[in-house]
Amino acid sequence: MADREDNVTVPEFSSLLQMDPYLKTYEKDFKRRYDLLQKRLFELEEAEGGFDQFTRSYKTFGVQRQPDNSLFFKEWAPAAEALFLTGDFNGWDKFSHPYTKKDFGKWELILPPKHDKSPAVDHHTKLKVVVHTKEGERLYRISPWAKYVNREEKSVIYDWVHWDPPQPYNQVHPRPAKPTSLRIYEAHVGIASPEGKIASYTNFTNNVLPRIKDLGYNCIQLMAVMEHAYYASFGYQITSFFAASSRYGTPDELKELIDVAHSMGIVVLLDVVHSHASKNTEDGLNHFDGSNSCYFHSPPRGEHKLWDSRLFNYSSWEVLRFLLSNLRWWMEEYRFDGFRFDGVTSMLYHHHGIGSGFSGDYSEYFGLQVDEDSLVYLMLANHILHTLYPDCITVAEDVSGMPALCRPVEEGGLGFDYRLAMAIPDKWIQILKELKDEDWNIGNITHTLTNRRYGEKCIAYAESHDQALVGDKTLAFWLMDKEMYTNMSSLIPMNPIINRGIQLHKMIRLITHGLGGEGYLNFIGNEFGHPEWLDFPREGNNQSYHYARRQFNLVDMDHLRYCQLYAFDRDMNRTEDKYGWLAAPPQTVLGAPAADLV
Repeated sequence: MADREDNVTVPEFSSLLQMDPYLKTYEKDFKRRYDLLQKRLFELEEAEGGFDQFTRSYKTFGVQRQPDNSLFFKEWAPAAEALFLTGDFNGWDKFSHPYTKKDFGKWELILPPKHDKSPAVDHHTKLKVVVHTKEGERLYRISPWAKYVNREEKSVIYDWVHWDPPQPYNQVHPRPAKPTSLRIYEAHVGIASPEGKIASYTNFTNNVLPRIKDLGYNCIQLMAVMEHAYYASFGYQITSFFAASSRYGTPDELKELIDVAHSMGIVVLLDVVHSHASKNTEDGLNHFDGSNSCYFHSPPRGEHKLWDSRLFNYSSWEVLRFLLSNLRWWMEEYRFDGFRFDGVTSMLYHHHGIGSGFSGDYSEYFGLQVDEDSLVYLMLANHILHTLYPDCITVAEDVSGMPALCRPVEEGGLGFDYRLAMAIPDKWIQILKELKDEDWNIGNITHTLTNRRYGEKCIAYAESHDQALVGDKTLAFWLMDKEMYTNMSSLIPMNPIINRGIQLHKMIRLITHGLGGEGYLNFIGNEFGHPEWLDFPREGNNQSYHYARRQFNLVDMDHLRYCQLYAFDRDMNRTEDKYGWLAAPPQTVLGAPAADLV
């Protein structure tokens, strides 16, 4: 292998070294990674006719309606003994419609149309795959490629529902140009209303998009869209990767949301979870074919101890087909403009970041602790996305600081456009928890805000969804706490706690926006100082929606001071739009002595 690495050329590696000469020590690692990527691309060319065809596998797997209205079903279930299709269409007969076994663990079935030439399975009716294992078990499964799943009110398990509407929604607005300054509004559809219930795609389109436009954000990052059986997982325990969550409405209503955002000049990113998958078997990917592997590594490698979830086998051909086609599906079918990749740190290392402090020593980012299968998957995903969609935006959630994460693949990098500046919100929480106001050190704050790798773009934020989750609270609530319940009225004199809180809320945001990165992110509601915290309905809180909502009604009351925070956030974004400081080249920040600020 050593000789092979010596013959590999990373085309633009010299550009990376110009930015960071210290990476020369790890040239062999960069060469090996690049070589593995090129080998994958070559294999795709040889076996599948290139990645373009390969990543459109959502057009051949799952269920496809043919021009003559026959239905073609295809699955990958290598460990299965037999596969059958059952559902409303055949009165739930478990044996009448067997799949035919093909090479490489594939199974196929064709259902001819009905006598009236309509498809054998009606739109919005239920289906199941019946898997017979070699051990003689009979399992009922949802197709991993299911495009729509739903849950009846009293049921715990999701059902695979055939989605083939007679008049599907047609998106008409073109994708906006890629913004030079990225101002992201991170949002969760289900909590996007003041009411104590799960809000809808349509509510978001009608009531939230106009606010986002007014505030001056040019990008929305949508969380919890990929289907997840457990609402309180915040959308991070995915059960159906190709299905837009039905708890907020239909696929067409999500398409309309994105279409309307595009009409406003706003791009939309999907929070994509390819780092792990839910352990659910009946309505998830786990044990799909009865085996402990299939899409995942066998345990222990295939299990994440902290997240209690399954980990993908990124070296498997069919897993690559599934995940890369999944990215393509969201880009093509729903016309998302890019992705925020969740859990990148967990993917990059065999230790998944558990118990690793990441001191910044380069040896932590290379060598045996790095999971090169998943690293090369991320390189491949970025290469394919940026080749097919030059304006596609990809953002990495990585806490480790992996060098070259946001450099082009041709330099030996992973190819992301941005990384999240995850140290910044931690810094603000630490300051508010531990320091008196007079002990704030502006030099130290500035250092945290500007301490990032040269040439790798960062998205800065004062707080995201993470800071608002149970056990923590929003910055506004750290600053003003219970005073927010009684003293936010502008009809009464402002007390010192509210006065301080409002001023610091604004200043923390402005300095983060100004110095923290090449993009800025705000989590839904925090722009106007949303009080309290986030908590989804679960057993521990009697299934309450009280904290799983955003109280936009607070902004709409002119006599409350929330609208002042909203106005500041809006003006800050509009000023950035005018002057473009996010996209400006790095500047030296001259330190001000702490004493000057007293």
